[in-house]
Amino acid sequence: MRIRPVEKTLMLWLKARKSVDRRKTDIKDFSPDCVKNILIVSSTAIGDTLLSTPAIRAVRKRYPEARLIALFNRENIELFSNNPRIDGAVPYYGGYRRFNSTVSALEKYSFDLALIFHGNEPQATPICYLAGARFIMKLPNNSDYNFLLSNREPVVTWDGMGHGIEGRLKTASLAGCAPDGVEMELFTERADEEKALEFLRKEGAAEDCLLIGLQPGASTVSRQWFPERFMRLGKDLLQEHPDARIVLTGSPGEASLCKKIADGIGPGAIVAAGRLPLRQVPPLVKRLGVFVTGDTGPMHIAIAVGTPVVALYAVADSKKSGPLYGKGRHRVIQKGRTCDPCVSKKCEYQKCMEAISVEEVEAAVNEIFTARGKDA
Repeated sequence: MRIRPVEKTLMLWLKARKSVDRRKTDIKDFSPDCVKNILIVSSTAIGDTLLSTPAIRAVRKRYPEARLIALFNRENIELFSNNPRIDGAVPYYGGYRRFNSTVSALEKYSFDLALIFHGNEPQATPICYLAGARFIMKLPNNSDYNFLLSNREPVVTWDGMGHGIEGRLKTASLAGCAPDGVEMELFTERADEEKALEFLRKEGAAEDCLLIGLQPGASTVSRQWFPERFMRLGKDLLQEHPDARIVLTGSPGEASLCKKIADGIGPGAIVAAGRLPLRQVPPLVKRLGVFVTGDTGPMHIAIAVGTPVVALYAVADSKKSGPLYGKGRHRVIQKGRTCDPCVSKKCEYQKCMEAISVEEVEAAVNEIFTARGKDA
């Protein structure tokens, strides 16, 4: 992998700076009693940040009097900045964008401890160090910036870390934080709940209407099921449940895909993609009777708010990112990878997703309805 000049320069500068840093920063010198200010880093996608919320809860329980400041991705910070477990949030702009101003915004807090639950390297660890955090803890700890961490040894990789929630809780445990359950948390406002309900009413969905959610898009092609299969699924489900409505969710960039699928389904399909502010998406998803999705941020939103999901997996591993709790409520369809080697994020055609049939997904949806006593 080619190292960019800015990264090489940053690495050399940080090594020089660390060599003259006389603070005791090794984990053996860490004392929870001295912690007053904590930086929590979970600066990537929506799902990744939701997976961090049980660890954030554990940190708050262990350090009830400490000030907790979170570094969240600017694109989804509005979903998480109202978390009552934290005292403030600073936006992360991605890569080296506003790198110096982000460090400046953080260093005023005089952090005693930084916990990196999920952050992009080569930025996350340097940001914590330059912000002045004395102790920096992170798992896995096998990045090139291991020398800045307090838990340098033993070296741990993603292998054996378990589910994403469990991995983040392991990081929190380095600072003496015991798990307080594995349930994810997402806090919604009454005004946003009312706006989501108003949107559905305007689209002709009565308050007691059975809503079936479909999430066609995903962060990569490899995690997407096929538009034609979503169309068939929507049509079949409306034939079985004629009074139901199909709600297609997604980002603004996925709106055209959702409209194409809605047009293919016909009357009874509602396009919500790109039409609601991000804060109103959780209340909308909470009203769904079931949610069909790949390994996506909206899938984690659904799990967090208690909506049953039918999760479609092939490239990704549901044991690492699928439902960890409430498993009787959800259905996971996991298929094996088709290509060897798997190119994952670079995939241009999701061959392995062909193994998931419309009939299989439809059966899983109806299993959920039967289990919940739903009769549309």
